[in-house]
Amino acid sequence: MGSINRLRLTPVLCAALGAAAGFYILFRAPFAVIVSVLILFLVTICFFRVLASLDSSVKTRCLLSAKPRTLQLTSVCAAAFTIGLFLGLSAADAGRSDVYFGINENNITGVEGILLDDPRVLQSGSAMAAISLHRCTGNKGMRASASGEITVFFPQVSAEKIKQFGRGTTVFAEGALRSSLYGWSFSAQSLHILKPAPSIERMRTDIRLSLSKLFEDEKWGGLALALLLGIRDNLDSNFTAQYRDAGLSYILALSGMHLAILTALIAFLLKRPLGLKASAITSAALIILYCLLVGPMPSLNRSALMYILGVIAILGALPKNSMSILSLSFLIQIIITPAAGNTLSFILSYLALLGILITGQAFSFLFAGKVPDFLLQPLSLSAGAFLATAGICSFTFGIISPAGIIAGLLIVPLTTIFMIGSIIWLFLSIFSLSFPLSFPLSLLYNLMESTASVTGNLPGVSANPYLVLGLSLALSVLMVVLEYRRRKAMFKLQPFT
Repeated sequence: MGSINRLRLTPVLCAALGAAAGFYILFRAPFAVIVSVLILFLVTICFFRVLASLDSSVKTRCLLSAKPRTLQLTSVCAAAFTIGLFLGLSAADAGRSDVYFGINENNITGVEGILLDDPRVLQSGSAMAAISLHRCTGNKGMRASASGEITVFFPQVSAEKIKQFGRGTTVFAEGALRSSLYGWSFSAQSLHILKPAPSIERMRTDIRLSLSKLFEDEKWGGLALALLLGIRDNLDSNFTAQYRDAGLSYILALSGMHLAILTALIAFLLKRPLGLKASAITSAALIILYCLLVGPMPSLNRSALMYILGVIAILGALPKNSMSILSLSFLIQIIITPAAGNTLSFILSYLALLGILITGQAFSFLFAGKVPDFLLQPLSLSAGAFLATAGICSFTFGIISPAGIIAGLLIVPLTTIFMIGSIIWLFLSIFSLSFPLSFPLSLLYNLMESTASVTGNLPGVSANPYLVLGLSLALSVLMVVLEYRRRKAMFKLQPFT
């Protein structure tokens, strides 16, 4: 039967909780509050360390029944939380993207910098990309050094040109600076390429462009590019809107689901000839190359990092515990790329998996035997992810779509088949033998589009975000408590079965 309570506090989990508290909550608190919290936890560490060092007779007189091991673990967890708090506060400070222009914003007529990501072509035909500022120019020939990151919108005539050069290219854009609630942006009227990207980046861009051309004549090609490479330039806007309205937008954003499909396919091909450990190491290397090809995406990076940590666990260097691997992944990612911690995809990615590991597994345990097995697992995954992210989605989008849980039961398997079919089609296209798969993939595309359209027409839930957050947390806690009570009852009956 195992342990009654599968959710246990570990030092790495406490460190991750501390980092999250420091990064998302305490960073905005007054300095006095931060110092008070840190002092409180330092006192807690010392308190439990002292208790753990007392002999048994003293503990008996003090009416302490806790074991020394428990007291020591409590002090270690408190120390880990405090260290995580420091890391979270430091990462939050490092992740701030303060922009310095060097001259008055009203006088800026041009910006120079390096493209931080691949330019994305919008439905209007224009393009957008984030750049790392190096220099600004202004009226009357003014020039000044600048720093920070801003988003640049390029005109339609420059979209194809900027797309050909890609990430790492140094550009100079002339236009006007804009300010909004989301920060600074720059509307370019003209574009100049000052320096091509490094050779490795140019090779990566060429591969992406070559793959894009292979799919461009297929109706379903835009979806294949979005699912395989994260390129959404050719994705139909109506198709995207239908998925958004159905609460299925996460399927179009590269994340753990897509990486799981790719890793499962790689493992299927390599496990028999190489064995478990060798195939796991090879898969990890291929995943790293794949992430370099796709580019920096917080949710995909989280999945890749967790897969690599999982491989390390298989090799025996880490405990095989999903919650510990998730916590360690969060700590590593928030330290290496602190700016990513403020993105919606990063937050939703970690919350969704946290919900799957806690609420989803509780749902699966409670309804085992009551729901057919082929439905229980995907339903548990959808329910856990939905409850964990409902509050954030309600705050961000103003509406949530519970119907997406049911629609996902059909869309996720169809997406899996579509991705595998697209990969096979891509391989066969090298030998000009892909035409037999084009029609089945078109049928799959139409079925996915129809399902999303029907679900998107169902009314969503528009409620107070705080109410949605409270209800989702209450339901999650209820399921975990019910799971604990059922495990406890089954544990008592175990000697008699």
